[in-house]
Amino acid sequence: MSMKHPIIVVTGSSGAGTTTVKHTFEGIFWREKVNAAVIEGDSFHRYTREEIRDLIIDAESQGRRGISHFGPEANLLEDLEQLFRTYGESGGGKRRFYLHNAEEAARRGLKLGNFTPWEELPPDTDCLFYEGLHGAVITDKVNTCRHADLLIGVVPITNLEWIQKIHRDTKTRGYSLEAVQETILRRMHDYVHYIVPQFSHTHINFQRVPMVDTSNPFIARDIPTADESMVIIRFRDPRGVDFPYLLRMIHDSFMSRANTIVVPGGKLDLAMQLILTPLIWKLMERRRQWV
Repeated sequence: MSMKHPIIVVTGSSGAGTTTVKHTFEGIFWREKVNAAVIEGDSFHRYTREEIRDLIIDAESQGRRGISHFGPEANLLEDLEQLFRTYGESGGGKRRFYLHNAEEAARRGLKLGNFTPWEELPPDTDCLFYEGLHGAVITDKVNTCRHADLLIGVVPITNLEWIQKIHRDTKTRGYSLEAVQETILRRMHDYVHYIVPQFSHTHINFQRVPMVDTSNPFIARDIPTADESMVIIRFRDPRGVDFPYLLRMIHDSFMSRANTIVVPGGKLDLAMQLILTPLIWKLMERRRQWV
C-alpha cells in the first residue's frame, strides 16, 4: 500500500463483468478529475493467442491438462506484482496492451491476440487502476493483494458468469460454443485455486444474481438483463459504511446481513457511485496530505 501512489484493483474472472465496473470507475475518475494510470490484466498474459493455443493442443495430445489464463503458468504474475510494488514506491512502471480487437490490432500493425510493446506509464498520475484476473492473487511466489489500497471483487454466480462468457466469446470473438465449453472445463482447476480465493481478500464484492432461470447456461439465448437481477454487495469491514444512507438512496434495497446490502440490478451503477466515490475521495485526500 502507498500513501502517495495509491493502487485501486478490480478483480474477477473472464465474463464476470469487470469491464462494466471499469467504466464506472472511469466515470468517477473523470468527474472527480483523477488522473489514473490504467492497467489491463490481460496484458500480463505470458503468451500470445497463437502460442497458448499451440501449448494447449500439445499438452492435450499427450493426455495432460492444458494451461489456462486463470493459472500462474500462463501469466506474468511476478511482473504484475513488481509493477504494483514499483508504482507504490515511485509512481512509475511499465505496461502494455493485449489486442482483443481486430480493428485495434490492424491500426497498430500487429496480429490479433498479440501484445503491444512495453511502454512507460504516463508521468504524474494520481493512482494506478488495475482491472483483470489476478489483482488479489496469492501464490507461493506472489502476493498482489498486499499492494492494493482498494480491492473490488466482481463475482456473478457461476452460471451467469458462463452465460456472459459464452455470449461474449461466440458473438464478439468468433469462438464456437464447443470451444468456449472446452475453455470453461480446462480452466476449472485454476478457477477454484487461483480465482475464487481472491474474493476473501477484497474489501468489497459485487455479486450479480439473476432472478430468471439460468440452470443450463449452455442453451441460454440471452444474458439476463440488469432489471432481471439483484446485486449482493458485501463489505469485508462494515465499520464506517453508512447503510441507512444507502438504503434511502437506493430504492428497493435491503440488508441481508450486517455487512451486506442487496440492491436491484438496474441500480448497480448508482450503488457503485455512492459507495466508491467517497473511498476515492479518501485516497486522493490522503495522497494530497502526503504530497
